[in-house]
Amino acid sequence: MKSRKVLVIDDSNTIRRSAEIFLRQGGHEVMLAEDGFDALAKVNDAAPDLIFCDILMPRLDGYQTCAIIKHNEKFAATPVVMLSSKDGVFDKARGRMAGSQEYLTKPFTKDQLLQAVQQFSAARQGAA
Repeated sequence: MKSRKVLVIDDSNTIRRSAEIFLRQGGHEVMLAEDGFDALAKVNDAAPDLIFCDILMPRLDGYQTCAIIKHNEKFAATPVVMLSSKDGVFDKARGRMAGSQEYLTKPFTKDQLLQAVQQFSAARQGAA
């Protein structure tokens, strides 16, 4: 499988680090952002292939961050996977409304993370 550029946005240092370790073990290039504003600058500079975005963050939450990314024509096709400690139907629906493709409940496993990358890599190759 081809290496992907993945951006992980989460205000929790622990979550960022574990996601980074899992994704690097899967052979992917990883960028980290600790909040929505930090993420928006990195998305623009690095143009990641896939974005994992926490929902509950200070200043700019995950829904707002996802919506801003999706409203930018350049990144509208970039898959966004929401991360949340809540496994609620409402949260999943709201994430879809903001433009996210998938929803992972924290704590996630290495397999879940790598499976999401693989799933969206295959989908994008099919679309390209």
